Amino acid sequence: MRMIWMGAALFGSLAIMSAGCGPAQGMESEDTAEIDAKIRLENITLPEGFKISLYAEVPNARSMVLSPGGTLFVGNRGKDKVYAILDTDGDMVADKTYVIDEGLNMPNGVAFRNGSLYVAEVNQVLRYDNIEANLDNPPEPKTVISTYPSDRHHGWKYIAFGPDGKLYVPVGAPCNICESEDEIYASITRVNPDGSGREVYVSGVRNTVGFTWHPETGDMFFTDNGRDWMGDNSPPCELNKATRKGQHFGYPYCHAGEYTDPEYNSRACSEFVRPFQKLGPHVAPLGVKFKSGNMFPAKYNNVMFIAEHGSWNRSRKIGYRISMVGMDANGRSTGYETFADGWLNKNSQNAWGRPVDVLFMPDGSMLISDDQANAIYRITYEG
Repeated sequence: MRMIWMGAALFGSLAIMSAGCGPAQGMESEDTAEIDAKIRLENITLPEGFKISLYAEVPNARSMVLSPGGTLFVGNRGKDKVYAILDTDGDMVADKTYVIDEGLNMPNGVAFRNGSLYVAEVNQVLRYDNIEANLDNPPEPKTVISTYPSDRHHGWKYIAFGPDGKLYVPVGAPCNICESEDEIYASITRVNPDGSGREVYVSGVRNTVGFTWHPETGDMFFTDNGRDWMGDNSPPCELNKATRKGQHFGYPYCHAGEYTDPEYNSRACSEFVRPFQKLGPHVAPLGVKFKSGNMFPAKYNNVMFIAEHGSWNRSRKIGYRISMVGMDANGRSTGYETFADGWLNKNSQNAWGRPVDVLFMPDGSMLISDDQANAIYRITYEG
């Protein structure tokens, strides 16, 4: 039975799952301790002129997609539901939430095309047709493709339609570090909207949970979570740029373009595509989007914003923030810096929230999902 409720949900103390650049077990390690999920937006630091507010409360909010009609669809991983969020009175605070489906297998990824919602479970992609006309009585989903691996380790999927009209679906490595005989692992695949024509687009990608395309060049940019157990500061996580089918980004032989793997060292780093930008070690970069709209100042044009979920196996935690990577006129990175911080108390090492995905609204404001605080935030510029 599907449910619907009006207004914001209430939340208190929740059991969560800890995460990082990559889990050492079959899934991300489970933290059995209770955490205080109180939202503390007063702790968030932003550049001058920016403001953060609560947009919606959504259990285990993960990947987001906005329909042309203004419906925000939200997937999750720790739970089994997919949500639709509406702001019916136009005050930029969501006031209505629907459960589109439940009982799903880690439905992390959501995408939207031609009136249909696409949802990625671990081993398959589902499609809900004419969904916005049926939010209060969603249709039974149609199976787009069901031949993806069922491994839960790095099995949750981020999905999105590319400029070519194809649906891009990653398949993470089924381990921390390993060499698989099946080329589908540690890759980003793509399929036609009907699920046909699956092919591996790029390889050597340990675990991406976020990608986007440059609005002018059409180049694909994706985050990649580096391997674990090579020390606190090695290897860096990655922001990568894919320009054509068939490129290889190094996993499991080389990390971040220069760190030869101690276990899988049969190939040189020079054989692979180097990162567009090295990120922090174990920061667990997930969602990434280019700034769009006209609200943010012009200096943020051509800048990618990255949700860093935060480390789990580092002696001192890092991440738990929104970072940004800019690009110059020649298409080179202008550096890596923090945009929004404060979900982690660096002194106590306690985190009250963990950013997952970023999305720009038509007015140019930014939404951020948080699967620990069960929230979606809105960042505006009022300078």
